[in-house]
Amino acid sequence: MNLKIKKSNLLAAINTVSKAVAVKTTRPILECILMEAKNGRIKLTANNLTLGIETFVEGTIIDEGVAAVSAKLFFDIIRNLNDSEVDIITNSDYRIEIKCEKTEFEVPYWDGTDFPEFPIVEKEKSITISQLGFRDIVRQTIFSVSDNENSRMMTGEHFEVKNNELTVTSLDGSRISMRKVSLKGDNSDINAIVPGKTLKDVVRIVNGGADDDVVIYFTDSHMLFEFENTRVVSRLIEGDYFKITHMLSMDHSLMVKANRQELMGCISRASLLIQESDRKPIIVKIKNNDIMYIRIDTNKGSFNDYIDIEKEGNEIVIGFNPSFIMDALNVIDDDKVNIYMKDSKSPCIIRNEESTFIYIVLPININVDAY
Repeated sequence: MNLKIKKSNLLAAINTVSKAVAVKTTRPILECILMEAKNGRIKLTANNLTLGIETFVEGTIIDEGVAAVSAKLFFDIIRNLNDSEVDIITNSDYRIEIKCEKTEFEVPYWDGTDFPEFPIVEKEKSITISQLGFRDIVRQTIFSVSDNENSRMMTGEHFEVKNNELTVTSLDGSRISMRKVSLKGDNSDINAIVPGKTLKDVVRIVNGGADDDVVIYFTDSHMLFEFENTRVVSRLIEGDYFKITHMLSMDHSLMVKANRQELMGCISRASLLIQESDRKPIIVKIKNNDIMYIRIDTNKGSFNDYIDIEKEGNEIVIGFNPSFIMDALNVIDDDKVNIYMKDSKSPCIIRNEESTFIYIVLPININVDAY
């Protein structure tokens, strides 16, 4: 193999596929990046058996070939080269030469025989969404994915397509996040649980805007993302997702409309007194006037504040984990938010009138009479 590739292009391609390089594996080949030069194209691939990424990079092929190189070493070498053209040449002694201007490295490589093949995903069911829209959907739901592998279903997001509408849901046992978006064209029904880590990795390498699409294909066991010169394939999480319909239709006795920035500022100030070991809730108190009082008492001190609101319904005193409320408010783009509550023991629902976003947060048990 004999290639010439611009350093910046090669480094970008390595960064893209590196998300799928295995870490701490008993199979060293999974810690490699496979470089293939054939049919006039240069392709880089990484595959940890759960996630696989392949991308094409521009360059000149002098001699075709295949080589698997340690991903970490390859990245470190290319990153430290001058911003110029890079020559990559393999020899018969399973050594690969990497040259750039006056700099020359020679490191071992593998022939790639044992490198896992990229899974074949049938392209029967798919959706097309703008890359900007995809990034927004993940950004607005990924924070409530659980990292507890003992509850594997909660480590993924539920993708459901019905009537040409995509609904993405995540939950971690204390809160639920949901986003809905209308899709282009006529789409098949889809029901899949996507690993949260896959979505985080794809979002990091999808850089397009509203005019650049990503096509997502689904089978019973895999999903495939295609955009520009890159393909990402991931295993899905098997099983049936949680039934949450009853929570979405929950009755409420109080509806509050609040300025999002004012509410965030108030909670942010209250959080200054919170230590991780405290796990103290913020206390939200709403009486007959159009005011929301916010209070917190911790080992560091006490805090009291209030904001003006628009209110319909009963009085309430309720406690929340402030970070859960802030996570939802941080990803909402509207100037004002509608908050629905029933009583001090029932979930709080934050949603817009069209229900294109819904956030449900479970309250923390408090002694209501103390406030």
